Amino acid sequence: MDILYTFASRLNRAQKRIIFVLLDVAAVFVTMAAAMMLNASTEVTPAALLSAMPLMVSMAFVGALFSIYIGIPHIKLNAYETRGIARTAAHAAVTAFTGLVLNGAVAPAVPIAVIVIFASLYLVVCASWRVLLRQYVLSLYRRGQNRMRVLIYGAGRTGQQLIAALRTDEAIQPVAFVDDNPTLQSMVIAGLPVHAPSKIKDLVAAKGVDRVVLAMPSLSQAKRTHIAHKLREMGCEVHALPSFAELIRDGEIAAKSAPVSLDQLLGRSRLESELPGVTHAYSGRRLLISGAGGSIGSELCRQLIACRPSCIVLLDHSELALYNIDKELRELSLNLPIVPVLGSVCDDVLMRRVLTEHNIDVVLHAAAYKHLPLVQCNPIAGLVNNVIGTKVIADAARDAGVERFILVSSDKAVRPTNVMGASKRLAEMVIQDLATRAVGTRFSMVRFGNVLGSSGSVIPLFEEQIARGGPVTLTHGSVTRYFMTISEAARLVLLAGSFARGGDVFVLDMGEPVPIKKLARQMIEGAGFTVKDEAHPEGDIEIKITGLRPGEKLHEELLISPDMLTTPHNKILRAQDSFLSEIEMATALKELRSAVELRDEEAAKKVISRWVEQSETEAEQATV
Repeated sequence: MDILYTFASRLNRAQKRIIFVLLDVAAVFVTMAAAMMLNASTEVTPAALLSAMPLMVSMAFVGALFSIYIGIPHIKLNAYETRGIARTAAHAAVTAFTGLVLNGAVAPAVPIAVIVIFASLYLVVCASWRVLLRQYVLSLYRRGQNRMRVLIYGAGRTGQQLIAALRTDEAIQPVAFVDDNPTLQSMVIAGLPVHAPSKIKDLVAAKGVDRVVLAMPSLSQAKRTHIAHKLREMGCEVHALPSFAELIRDGEIAAKSAPVSLDQLLGRSRLESELPGVTHAYSGRRLLISGAGGSIGSELCRQLIACRPSCIVLLDHSELALYNIDKELRELSLNLPIVPVLGSVCDDVLMRRVLTEHNIDVVLHAAAYKHLPLVQCNPIAGLVNNVIGTKVIADAARDAGVERFILVSSDKAVRPTNVMGASKRLAEMVIQDLATRAVGTRFSMVRFGNVLGSSGSVIPLFEEQIARGGPVTLTHGSVTRYFMTISEAARLVLLAGSFARGGDVFVLDMGEPVPIKKLARQMIEGAGFTVKDEAHPEGDIEIKITGLRPGEKLHEELLISPDMLTTPHNKILRAQDSFLSEIEMATALKELRSAVELRDEEAAKKVISRWVEQSETEAEQATV
C-alpha cells in the first residue's frame, strides 16, 4: 500500500493524462470483445478477435485523439462529475461512429449490433473505471497522511453542502453531524449519523475530533457565538461557516467582518507620521525604563532600540513581564547591551545602585498601578507605588546626576475623583517640586488619555464581551474618553524628553473625546452583530448600563489650567499647571507616609482631598 501511495503521489499531471488515455484505449479492446460475446449472431474465437483487431486499433486511435481534443484526460478524478460523463458519452459515440464508418474497410465486417452494444459498454466502462479509480486513489491518499477529523454542528442544507465539499478533500474526514433539532437526531444524513449536542463531549473523545464546524448560518450571530463559546470550554477548536449564498453576495461578508476603523475610535487621523523623529535625543545614551514590561513601557523600549542607545536598563517588578520584554529586545537587537532588573521603584537602595552602576543618562518612568477599580479598592498600595515610588526613583535620579527624567502620567490626574488619578497628580507634583530645585536634571511629565490595546483598556474588555455573545457593559450612556494608540503615546513620551526644559507638562492634541457608547456600538457592528435595544429587540448583543464605578468621571480632562504654551511641534502643547511649594510638598509626603505606615486608608484619602485639586464628585454623580 505504501508503494502504491508513493507511486500515485509522485506522478505529475502529464503522466496521469497519459495513463488515462491508455486506460481508455485498453477499454476499446475489452468492450469490443465483450460486445462480440454479447451478440448472439457473432461467434467469438481467437481468429475472429484477431481479424477485428485493425478495426479496434482504428477506433482506439480516433477515440483517443477525440478524447484529447475534448479534454477528457485533463479532468481530475476528484472533479469527474456530470460534465465529465457527458464528455465521455460523446467520446464513446465518436469512437462507435468510427467503427461504423470503417466497418468492413480495414477488417472483415462485424454486425452493426456489435457496434451499438460496444457504444453502450464503452460509456459504462470509461465512466466506471474513473469513479472506481477515484475512490481507490482517495483511499490511498487518506491512508498515507493524517486526516483532520471534523464534526459538523448543523445538519441542514449548509451542513449537507459542506459534507459534499469535504468529501472531495483527502486531508479532511467528516465523522458525524450534531443538531439541536430532535427530529433529525438518530437519522443518517449524507451518510453520516446525526447526534444530539449533549453527546459532543463523548463524540470528541470517541472519534478523535480535531475541529467542530458550525454550519448554521440561519441562527443569529449571538447564538452562534454562544454555542462556539460552550464548545471551546470543552476544548474544541471551533469555526463558524456562513451560508454558501452569503459567500457570493457582493460586499456582504466584507461588510459583516470589517473591523472598526482606528480613525473612528480616535476621532481623528493617527499621528505617527506627523510626529518628528527623536533619534538624536537618545542616540548613544544610557537609558532606564521603569515599568518596562507594561503596555507603554514595552513600546518605549521598542522605539528606543531604533535610536541606537548605548545601553538599556529594563526595570519591572513583574518577573513574567520583564522576561518577555527582555527576550523580545534581545531578538530585535543582538548587539545592544540590555540589563533586566527585577525590582520595585519603591526600593531606594536598588534604585540608587542601578542608576549609579550603569551611569544612566535618561530615565523614562512608566511604572504605575493604573487600573482604576483595583487602585480604588487598594488605595494604600496605589499611593505607595505611584507617589512614593515616583519620589524614590526621582530623588535617586537627581542624586545620580541623570540628565533627563520623564514621568508618564494620565488624563485622570486632572481634577481627579478617584485614588488612581489623585496618585498620578501627586506624582506629577512631586516631579514639579523637584524640577524647581534640580540643577543638573531636567524633569518633565507627559499626560495623555486612554491607550488603545493597553492592559485595562476598555477595547480588550469589549472584544472579550462581544466574543462571549454579550452583553457589553457600559458604566454610563454619556461617558466619553480620549483615545490614542500605544505608538503615539510612546512617541509623545520620547518627544517630551527632547523638548523638556524642566518642570514641563506635555499634552497631545488628541482631537475630540470619543463617546464610549458609540464606541461599543461600532465594535459590535464591526464584529458582524446587531445591537439589541428597545428599538431592535431582535438584535444580537445588548449594551448594558451598570452605573459609574466609585471615583469614575463622566468626562476626562487633559488640562487643569486653560493656559497653554506651544512647543516645536503643533500637535504637542505645554500646560502651565499650579503646584505645591517645597514646604507644602514635604508636608503632603510626610502625611502620606504616616498614613501608609499605619495602613490607614481614610488618612491617606484625607491627604488626597487636602492637597490635590479635585472635581466635585457630587456634580459628577448628579448627572448619573
